[in-house]
Amino acid sequence: MDALTLTRELLRFNTVNPPGDERACAQHVSRLLKDAGFAVCTYEHAPGRTSLVARLGGSSGKSPLCFSGHIDTVPLGAAPWTRDPFAGEIADGRLYGRGSSDMKSGVAAFVIAACRLAKSLRGTPGLVLVMVAGEETGCEGSRHLASAGSALGEAGAIVIGEATGNYPCVGHKGALWLHARATGVTAHGAMPERGVNAIYKAARAVTKLERFSFDAGSHPVLGSPTLNVGTIAGGLNINSVPDGATIGIDIRTIPEQKHGALLERLTGYLGDDVTLAAPIVDVESVWTDPAHPWVQEVFDLVTQIVGARPSLRGVSYFTDAAALTPAYGGPPTVILGPGETEMIHQTDEHCRVDRLEQAVELYVDIARHWCGL
Repeated sequence: MDALTLTRELLRFNTVNPPGDERACAQHVSRLLKDAGFAVCTYEHAPGRTSLVARLGGSSGKSPLCFSGHIDTVPLGAAPWTRDPFAGEIADGRLYGRGSSDMKSGVAAFVIAACRLAKSLRGTPGLVLVMVAGEETGCEGSRHLASAGSALGEAGAIVIGEATGNYPCVGHKGALWLHARATGVTAHGAMPERGVNAIYKAARAVTKLERFSFDAGSHPVLGSPTLNVGTIAGGLNINSVPDGATIGIDIRTIPEQKHGALLERLTGYLGDDVTLAAPIVDVESVWTDPAHPWVQEVFDLVTQIVGARPSLRGVSYFTDAAALTPAYGGPPTVILGPGETEMIHQTDEHCRVDRLEQAVELYVDIARHWCGL
């Protein structure tokens, strides 16, 4: 089997999250890896929300190389698709489907790479493949594995197969998603003086948030932290004083920022008009020193296959590295996958067919060098 065939098979599993329901997709990959000789364990953080960890090889003195990716996808969106999002249609060198770029193509590519190397891995440091459910809603699957005792085992370096157009990236921003809630007292709309208007409180908070200044500089690659008010909701009806309103806040952070300290500062800044609820998503940023020898080795391999030496890049979206990299003790981590970054979460999502086999070649070479093959 090749990466294109496997990607098309994975696209036919509807793993839209919510609800997720990744079990059948995970079982399909599990069968392929078991047939290739991998030892596979599955884990569920909720019914039907299946992640898997597959291992082959292992030798003293050096930990295995980890390849990781998620098998859930975001919803289709309100705009109509011109292609069936679950059929794996191919046209003009593009493979269409929800998850084609984000990121079933990356999962398929490293699974195929691992299967091609399977017979050579015994007696080497080997590979560990981590495929997770629930990444799109805050890395639920990878967090679950990180808390599940020895589920993850060891890893000396990590490749996250997210969509980068096969361009190696050495970090990503963190994400802190919050609800700020304002409360008031309801009253008749003709007698507003008898109530306390929660929407006015929320509006004052939104104005403050627009002016919020981070106590942080700009990261040389990832840029500056950002804050966006993405939603606001409240009120009972038009002729009542609203007694509740909620603001949705999306904060993207850089490596020097710690979310606990940021939450404390934001709470003090907003004052008494609103209360910050527990975070909806709380994933820290990830950054690997680009001078690390393994990172430079990956850059060398990419140069040989792609034809140009990469410059330093990061990605603005978060990945499962936010949970896996600290769980593995902070090994060097590279984000590198065949999907198209600009197609993530888009209507008519697609990936370039030619990047699939290129990704397999990259993954095979990275694994061979790690394992001394």
